[in-house]
Amino acid sequence: MTKIGIITGSTRPGRNSLQVAEWVKGIADQRGDADYELVDLAEYNLPMYAEPVSAAYSQDYQTPEAIPWAKKIAELDGYVFICPEYNHGVTSALKNAIDYLYIEWNNKAAGIVSYGSAGGVRAAESLRIIMAELQVATVRAHPVMSLFTDFVKMSEFKPAAVHEKSVNAMLDQVNAWTNALEPLRKGSSE
Repeated sequence: MTKIGIITGSTRPGRNSLQVAEWVKGIADQRGDADYELVDLAEYNLPMYAEPVSAAYSQDYQTPEAIPWAKKIAELDGYVFICPEYNHGVTSALKNAIDYLYIEWNNKAAGIVSYGSAGGVRAAESLRIIMAELQVATVRAHPVMSLFTDFVKMSEFKPAAVHEKSVNAMLDQVNAWTNALEPLRKGSSE
């Protein structure tokens, strides 16, 4: 079965991304069309990127924390990024985690669920550009949450019911693209 990782986008104490990721996983698990797994960046404890050689050229990772991270990302067929917006961009934790790898991301599909004061759309657009460089196809459907209307006091996630439909639309597209890219993934691993 196709494996889709739902990746949290923040590691800070009191973060909202874990609540959002758990909500997305709850919706996803009702579908039965893929094996969905919550991938919490905080559990990988990645230090600031300091590999001596870019992951585009070598997967001989020197940072011990990079090895389990690389294994996890490689075993997934597609992704859903939970993308909070910090200062009009992706979080440093998410960008750092992405930069650790290259080949492990290639020829996969990703959806983005964003949130912030303006729905996180600027961070999501930034993430799309990053994903393009990694040969990840991001899908069009994009659930957008507001800190003002989908969170109580900007910290307790209480999404509007309408968002479930957009999450399902995004998951439909992630699964379709993930399956369409399967021949490329298989070709690159042979």
